[in-house]
Amino acid sequence: MSRSCAVPVFPFLSRCNMALRRVLALAAALGRRSCCSKPPLPPDFVEALRAVVGTPNVSTATAVREQHGHDESMHPCAPPDAVVWPQAVGQVQELAALCHHRRVPMVPFGTGTGLEGGVNAVQGGVCFDLSRMDAIAELSLEDFSVTVEPGVTRKALNKHLRGTGLWFPVDPGADASLCGMAATGASGTNAVRYGTMRPNVLNLRVVLPDGRLLHTAGPGRQPRKRAAGYDLTSLFVGSEGTLGFLTQATLRLHPLPEATAVTIASFPGVGAAVACTVQVLQAAVPVARIEFLDEVMADACSRFSGMGLPVAATLLLEVHGSRCSLAEQQQQMEEIVQQNGGSSLAWAEGLEEREQLWSMRHNAWYAALALRPGCQGYSTDVCVPISRLPDVVVETKQDLQASSLTGPMVGHVGDGNFHCILVFNSQDPEEAQRIHAFTQRLGRRALAAGGTCTGEHGVGLGKRALLQEELGQEGLDTLRSIKAALDPHNLMNPGKVL
Repeated sequence: MSRSCAVPVFPFLSRCNMALRRVLALAAALGRRSCCSKPPLPPDFVEALRAVVGTPNVSTATAVREQHGHDESMHPCAPPDAVVWPQAVGQVQELAALCHHRRVPMVPFGTGTGLEGGVNAVQGGVCFDLSRMDAIAELSLEDFSVTVEPGVTRKALNKHLRGTGLWFPVDPGADASLCGMAATGASGTNAVRYGTMRPNVLNLRVVLPDGRLLHTAGPGRQPRKRAAGYDLTSLFVGSEGTLGFLTQATLRLHPLPEATAVTIASFPGVGAAVACTVQVLQAAVPVARIEFLDEVMADACSRFSGMGLPVAATLLLEVHGSRCSLAEQQQQMEEIVQQNGGSSLAWAEGLEEREQLWSMRHNAWYAALALRPGCQGYSTDVCVPISRLPDVVVETKQDLQASSLTGPMVGHVGDGNFHCILVFNSQDPEEAQRIHAFTQRLGRRALAAGGTCTGEHGVGLGKRALLQEELGQEGLDTLRSIKAALDPHNLMNPGKVL
């Protein structure tokens, strides 16, 4: 689909339900406002931006603005009025103070790999592209920690760590910026063993909306645990750029495992595959990764990556440990897979073969889009308690089939998180309506099961109504109070989350 900001007129609105009408009308209005109706920033303000970071680090060019007005989501492009590239925390502070004084909205930008419209400048303003702040400021091998600036991506960090015996395991698939991953509370394939971003962030350096500087655990501190006051670090992890700019993150590192093995198991149905996952966890097998593909996704990934997988519900399972413990884990895994009707397992331990399997999994988005060339994709994202996972996955599969939607399923089921990658023709009003209705049912199905409407993608633009249902009015009012205390003029990434 084109990334143009032009938003078409929707002549079919009268045939859509009221909820969809509001969503589409808002998207159209945002697109028209962003691209056409809002006056540009005053020249003196643009010159003030240039005075802080230099003329080459400020752009008001249409192409640059549009590039920074969207992520990988389905939300229409909403470009900022200007893009700036600060290269030091002091510049971020000066720019923020300038925008705060002139009441100009501010939007943080990392790599643009988000999936909920988190970087879309729905009220215009200034986009802060932090990619040029890319220093790895401090590495402490003895303390298993590292401090990085927002331009450092997870792949760049692990490349830097090569040869140290340590790594940063949080792996959302995309080569996202680490501060961006903190901002969205990212998760990924290794979360079942190593956790999500939240427990792996020890400290954050934050530029607040008015330009003040905050260290969430105190300057230079990186304890593994603390009970000193409110947990400010956790407050900013998952804040999606609505409370301040994350300009540095101190992260927890982990030892590389002595040995690693991965395998693929095929099952007679999605229920059996997910039930196997639950039993693996209940048996306390210290599995590192459990990734689920339904038969549609397995077939799409196999054809896209040339792997030759069976067309069946599939699990990718990876174990880490010493060579002795690895053999024990493999035996436990094989017994549980067979008990659930899964195929016999062949383990891959070589680096090249393992990387080939995980590359196939990480390309699931593109494999799904290849099912309907020229169509658009939307990735849902719910998470439920492990005990409810089999029922919710089976119900969702039945819902997809009954709705006649193309929506292969994939997920980090080891922690109850799964996605439907919905591939649809955005110009077909009837299909767009079915997509909207399905995503609302899925979110509410997860909430009814005691889960959440988003396990890792964040709320962004698309899940604000579900967030209210999840937290209740008191919860939402508390979030608004926090937002108002830190950003009383609603300048930080306005229109997101709340």
